[in-house]
Amino acid sequence: MSENINNREYRKKIIKEVIKELHEGKSVDEVKKKFQEAFEGVSATEISEAEQALISEGLPVTEVQRLCDVHAAVFKGSIEEIHRETDPAKIPGHPVNVLFLENRKIEKIIEEKIKPYMEKTGKEALEGLLEGLEDLSVIDIHYAKKENLLFPYMEKYGITAPPKVMWGVDDEIRDDLKMLKSDLSYGVFTQEHKKGLEDLLNRIIEMIYKEENIMVPMLLDKLTQDEWKRVADDSSEIGNIIDFVPVWKPDKEAKEEYKKDVKEPGAIVLPTGVFTVEELTHMLNTLPIDITFVDKNDTVKYFSQSSERIFARTKTIIGRKVTNCHPPASVHIVEGIVEDLKSGKKDHEDFWIRMGDKYVFIRYFAVRDQEGKYLGVVEVTQDIKPIQEITGEKRLVED
Repeated sequence: MSENINNREYRKKIIKEVIKELHEGKSVDEVKKKFQEAFEGVSATEISEAEQALISEGLPVTEVQRLCDVHAAVFKGSIEEIHRETDPAKIPGHPVNVLFLENRKIEKIIEEKIKPYMEKTGKEALEGLLEGLEDLSVIDIHYAKKENLLFPYMEKYGITAPPKVMWGVDDEIRDDLKMLKSDLSYGVFTQEHKKGLEDLLNRIIEMIYKEENIMVPMLLDKLTQDEWKRVADDSSEIGNIIDFVPVWKPDKEAKEEYKKDVKEPGAIVLPTGVFTVEELTHMLNTLPIDITFVDKNDTVKYFSQSSERIFARTKTIIGRKVTNCHPPASVHIVEGIVEDLKSGKKDHEDFWIRMGDKYVFIRYFAVRDQEGKYLGVVEVTQDIKPIQEITGEKRLVED
């Protein structure tokens, strides 16, 4: 035990020294020998644990991020592999398989649509570069899936440093790609641009290596089949950059695992999360909109109590027919809206009216299940005058 503790402390010390040397201007080649000697034969997970310990002790993530290129230089081809009877990278539709295929597409764009134009000059070469960089922009989807589908599971299992570090590098790549596209749109490709592009492409290739040889082994070591299945099912929410992704059907049916973690009595379990009644009530009331729900039998079932309420609602309307909640002169309008939504003639209907100093936007939406069966109608009301008055941009938090 004491030997393990000593090893951990020693490795943390080496990481600090390497970061300091990088900060002072030393190159990756100059520091990688020291790093390699300390971490040779060590798994990616153990390196991650050392980095996480330093971050927990107050070392900024941006400093640990400096090690990203050192990892790649030292461990290329030597990181401990996780051997399994079935390699997920070869299972069609498995998230690891999709990640690898997307990386191959990114590499293909670089090799076939960008590099051939980097040594050429003229209008045709510049247009080719711009087209290639535009194709490369799909990398944003690839990174978004990693950050929103895989990083949460890493964090769930206590692997917090690598996601923060990788996300920081992802954002640098995104920003530099946008900047290059913007610069080249002015019709000039200088040597400085070329150097920046070479650096960008190198970092993208290094990130591919880190994903496949550092991140994926960590994930395979922790995630259950059910968790991988949820990643696969949720991927379509963000998108894919390859033309066809087959549906992965694991040996055992996936379960909604978070249900097992619900311990509070009366918890409301939804397909995408869990609430207590108190949490759900106050969350809905915090939204700057009025919400009213009428079920398939035209009975009022719910209304929110937003502080920015526009139309008065009392609890006596719960269980009342929606037509009885309106004056006789406008009942036919209400009946027409509900009938159009219920029949499928329309999916929504909008109105906007001025009420004193408010400009009120009233929207009615048909609520349907996955098979399209009508469940009711939800009315959403909001004063949109403050929104209409917004101009410019706000990117900073006010004091």
